[in-house]
Amino acid sequence: MKRFFRGAGVLLACVALAGCSLPRGAGFEAEVLSATTTVGPDGTPVPADFSVEQVTRDNLARYEAWPSPGPQPLNWITRQPQPANRIVAPGDRVAITVWDTEENSLLTAPNQRFVSLGEMTVSSSGSIFLPYVENIRIAGMSPDRAREALQERFAAIIPSAQVQLEMREGRQNTVSLVGGVAAPGSYPMPDRDFTVMALLAEAGGVRTGLVNPQVRLVRGDTLYGVSVRRLFSEPRLDTTLIGGDKVLVEEETRTFLSLGATGREAVHLFTRDELSALEAMAIVGGLQDTRANPQAILVLREYPASALRSDGTGPSQSRTIFTLDLTTADGLFSAGRFRIQPGDLVYATESMVPAIQSLLGFLGAGFGVRNQIER
Repeated sequence: MKRFFRGAGVLLACVALAGCSLPRGAGFEAEVLSATTTVGPDGTPVPADFSVEQVTRDNLARYEAWPSPGPQPLNWITRQPQPANRIVAPGDRVAITVWDTEENSLLTAPNQRFVSLGEMTVSSSGSIFLPYVENIRIAGMSPDRAREALQERFAAIIPSAQVQLEMREGRQNTVSLVGGVAAPGSYPMPDRDFTVMALLAEAGGVRTGLVNPQVRLVRGDTLYGVSVRRLFSEPRLDTTLIGGDKVLVEEETRTFLSLGATGREAVHLFTRDELSALEAMAIVGGLQDTRANPQAILVLREYPASALRSDGTGPSQSRTIFTLDLTTADGLFSAGRFRIQPGDLVYATESMVPAIQSLLGFLGAGFGVRNQIER
């Protein structure tokens, strides 16, 4: 019996030694979480500078209420329906043609039925200058209403005159689409109810191949943002554009990192606006069946000092490790609701099984050699 226990002890010691010495691509859970305390200069224990949090159903709501560790998402403007008509604005160009059948017209020569007054730019004050009419304000009117206003002014001096007006939008009636679409450029607003989705359609749609494309809207000095996925799924977000807006479509820039016994060790883009831990595991290619310990998936996250709390409403340490157990129903459901944050490290720890198997194979080979020698 003593020989049995002596052999078991040697075996356990060999397993521990093998686990530490065999080549591995990741640490064991106990290794990663072992630094519960450190020793200060005076030799006294110092608490670890990170905390460990277990992801379970009971804790999900508490973690969800914690401050976000990254930058706050951009705001967006909801749709404000406008009349579907065009409005003259400063900077627009209008071409005026006056038709008159009178023989002694002030504008036309004999046998001439119309005169073109050429194309002119609406001034910054919103007015244009016309002969015999002088300055007349037309900004803020629809093209039809502007034509009627000119007609009324001409009628006072040339009763038989008929006015024709054509408008070409200027910078205050155009929007710029900078990139991320098939045909970027400057687009005139066909009416006041021109929306972001209508602009993207005019430009041939969002360029294929972009991961979780994001729409950025620059209006004045303010930047707004929303994902294309949300824009398409929530009609109320299809905001109405105003002249001078600049729109950009770009690929998602938020990332997380995967290391250890995952399917792929890499930096990964967020493929959705919000990613759960389970979705992140699918993105990284799952776990390596022969190496990973599904009971100890770690999510390492660093919070800013402003997010720290001592009452449980936030993390107690800047560096926080969340542990997930993917071998239980509660662990799987909880992982499906636990949100990954930009900058997180998803780390799959190593299982002890490969080390034990390697050791048993080594011992088996050793006993085989010994038997051969004894024969």
